[in-house]
Parts: sequence; C-alpha cells; structure tokens
Amino acid sequence: MAATEEQVMEFVGQAVGDFGALLTGALVVIGDKTGLFKALADAGSVTPAELAERSECNERYVREWLSGLAAAGYVAYDDDGRYRLPEAQAIALTDESSPAYVVGGFQLMLGATRAVPKIIERFKSGDGLGWDQHDPDLFQGTERFFRPGYEANLVQSWLPALEGVVPKLERGATVADIGCGHGASTIIMATAFPNSTFVGFDYHGPSIEAARKAAAEAGVADRCTFEVASAHDYPGTDYDLVCHFDCLHDMGDPVGAATHTRKSLKKDGTWLLVEPFANDDVADNLNPVGRVFYSASTLICTPASLSQNVGAALGAQAGERRLREVAEQAGFSTFRRATETPFNLVLEGRP
Repeated sequence: MAATEEQVMEFVGQAVGDFGALLTGALVVIGDKTGLFKALADAGSVTPAELAERSECNERYVREWLSGLAAAGYVAYDDDGRYRLPEAQAIALTDESSPAYVVGGFQLMLGATRAVPKIIERFKSGDGLGWDQHDPDLFQGTERFFRPGYEANLVQSWLPALEGVVPKLERGATVADIGCGHGASTIIMATAFPNSTFVGFDYHGPSIEAARKAAAEAGVADRCTFEVASAHDYPGTDYDLVCHFDCLHDMGDPVGAATHTRKSLKKDGTWLLVEPFANDDVADNLNPVGRVFYSASTLICTPASLSQNVGAALGAQAGERRLREVAEQAGFSTFRRATETPFNLVLEGRP
C-alpha cells in the first residue's frame, strides 16, 4: 500500500526531531567542556552577556547556544531575555555524583559518531574497528556515563544480590575487574571494602594509566592496582570475585574470556557479569533504551568484537538467553539473573 502524504510528513517530523537530538548532543558536550552549564546553574537567571562573562566565553556563541538549548527544553527562557537552568536539568547536567547525570552519555555518543567514516568502510569490508581506534572522548565519556549507575547500584544492590559475596569482601577478598577502563567500578568497590584487594585489567594502555591516576586521587592505590592485560590471559588465580562490567559483549571471543574467568576463580568463587539490559527477542527491545543500545552497538560494540579473534559480535543487546549459552559453553555450573535495573542485567556465575 502506498504511503499517504500525511504518513510521509509524520515521518519527516520525526526525522526533524532527530536532527535536533543529534545537534543538541553536541551543544551539551560544548556546555560541559566550556563550563557553561555550571556557570549557568550557579548564576540563576542571566542574559547571554552575563553568562559569557561568567564562563569567559564569547557572547555571540553563548547567545546561540542558549537559544538552541532553550528550544530543546534543556534551558528555560524568560520573557525578559534571560535564561536559567531549571533544577532538574541542573542535576542531570552538572551533578556528577547523581545517578541522573547524563553528560557522560552525550560525550560517549558524540565521540562514537566521529568513527562514522571508518564504520562506513567496515559495512562494506566486514572488518572490525578496535576500541582503541576510537576518539578519546569515547573512553572518558564511557567512564562518566557508567560511573553514576555503578555508584548508585554496585555496592547498594548488585553485590548484595550475589550469594555470600559481601561477607567475603568485608572479611578480605581478592577481586579482579576485567575490561575495567578508567577504573570506576574497581575504585568504587575498593572504597567500600577496605579489607579486600582489587586489580583491574584492560588491554587499553591509556585507560589503565587513567585508572591508576584515579585510584591515587581516591586514596585507594594501596589496595587497588591496574594492569594492562586482555580478558583471555590476565594473570592470577584463586580470585574470590571476577567482574565484567558492560564489556563481555565487546569481546571477540566471549566464551574464551568466560572460560579464562572460570579457571581463575576459586572453587567457591563468583563471576559477576553486568550487561546492558535486553530482552531475548528483538521485538521486545524496540523501545528508547533499545534504540540507544542498538545504535551504540553498531558504532562501538559490534565493530570492536569483529576486530578480534573469533568475532562473535554478541552486540549490546545480547540478552540473558545468549549470555547463558556463553556461560554454559565456558563450563560454569550455575548461572542466574541476580538482579536488574532498567539499563542493566546483573548475572551471577559459579564454577
């Protein structure tokens, strides 16, 4: 059946909204990196000239930036020509300790789009694109995007959902955090459990350097170290807990990585696997969260896996059923969903 003019124009309207969403993301990153959001939050109601002076930015750029974000609903515009940042937006755009903080996500997503020319080539060749080949904003944005969720959930609900793990951590356990990136998850655990020792592994050298710096700044470097190693050959055995936070699906050989994890655990050890929330059937993931994860997976996760041996390309919406298959093939005797959030599946494996 031919599309009606009304249907076509309805879709065009949707596309125009998406134009704005894409460009608004760029404005958010600009506001973050220039200090405009924090200056606006501190100032209350300001004119563009006043905000430009506070932030040491050019007034003409600031005026256009404010108008664009006011049109998007991120900034409030008052009839007297003044702008302000409503409290809800201020929390989401300036408070990095809040689980509602969203700026890291914009930095991550915008950084990922810089790989589009390379990804277009990969669509034709089928080759992969390694994590390390992306723009540095991807690495920093990923840490800033995921850290608020880890701070809100990891110690409070995820670890307590695992059988017998918290008492071990309180007494003194040995923990490995695989694919640790800038070390946010490792440092959160080390801060909460001072009797335990933690080591984060990642194949990306610059991320390990950033993690070491962050551990020193957090005052946990005495019990929280970081080393360059892959998920398939990181050193150590008899770990009480091995964690994979939002990274297994990026790996070329997730079964191989999970097998190495099982072999590195104590007999009564635990594998904590945190993955993006997904249902098992595509149709059940066609929603706003799935939109973000499928799109990010196209630019980041699937190319990363395809750049490695095996190239399983689980994607960011693998779902529990597929992840269970990985665990079973790796030889885990038990595997269960421990808990979940709207954005994460939290899974527990036992050797």
